[in-house]
Amino acid sequence: MNYTHTLQPCRQSGYPRATCDPPVKSAARQISATIVPYTSATDTASGRSTWRDYYELGKPRVVALIVFTAVVGMFLAVPGLPPWPALLYGTLGIGLAASSAAAINHVVDRRFDEKMARTMNRPIPTGHVTARQALGYAAVIGVASMVVLWWLVNPLTAVLTFCSLIGYAVLYTVWLKHVTPQNIVIGGAAGAAPPVLGWTAVTGSADPHALLLFLIIFAWTPPHFWALAIARRKDYAKAGIPMLPVAYGVEFTQLHILLYTILLFIVTLLPYLTGMSGLLYLVAAVVLGLVFMRYAIAMRRPDAPDQLHMQAFRYSINYLMLLFAALLVDHYLQIGP
Repeated sequence: MNYTHTLQPCRQSGYPRATCDPPVKSAARQISATIVPYTSATDTASGRSTWRDYYELGKPRVVALIVFTAVVGMFLAVPGLPPWPALLYGTLGIGLAASSAAAINHVVDRRFDEKMARTMNRPIPTGHVTARQALGYAAVIGVASMVVLWWLVNPLTAVLTFCSLIGYAVLYTVWLKHVTPQNIVIGGAAGAAPPVLGWTAVTGSADPHALLLFLIIFAWTPPHFWALAIARRKDYAKAGIPMLPVAYGVEFTQLHILLYTILLFIVTLLPYLTGMSGLLYLVAAVVLGLVFMRYAIAMRRPDAPDQLHMQAFRYSINYLMLLFAALLVDHYLQIGP
């Protein structure tokens, strides 16, 4: 396959040659580097590790959003309140699994984190925790999550959660991230799973309405992450990670942010159109979506500063939280047409 036409913008940008290599060649090098034992300061603990370092390994802010969408899925799955054992143990199991995947991500990405300003202060690059310690921590909480979900929730939720964990920690982090600039689109399926996991934790089955929640997060992930990727494109280029703005340029990425934001706006209308949610949710979805679209259009300006992209990134997090909060409130306070 000829990748020359896709690599030209990257090579003209002056980024390191490794960043502009054909995807398969680049992936082979990165995966090999991940598998081969890596010796550096990140593999020698300084003896200063604390509970906070292990807490940070689990990416608590990211996991909080994951758990929140899963809990909303639990409440939306039933007309009344979900049974407390499913709510409690499902939340615990899904949260532990997400933290385990995050810790594995820290281990796999440690050599890249050292090169990026955004990540160089993480526990492994600073030497507070060794890669082996982090991997052991990930294994312990990962096994614990499977035990909780299998024995105290239901096997379906355990299996789906395990697939999501592998999808993010292995398929995305080890492979997709270094194979294609569309990595976040394909790998986004793992991050979109939590509402489905919450739904199955309560009902033991995956309802079509749960898949609508999956679609919302799946469509939200690219514009959310690409805004950050544009603002941090030099970091990604330095680390040799072919994110979309590195491989194709900022303007191309900005266009795709706008296109996916339009797609997201349409997808968020589906809960109302299918009768899953009422007018309260519809109003929230339209208002939140229009603000998101305003950011996407503003980012298309040739002189759009990186600060604007970071503002859009931060708004996208609040957007998803408020959208799912609207789904939850509307579930119990539905207002008919």
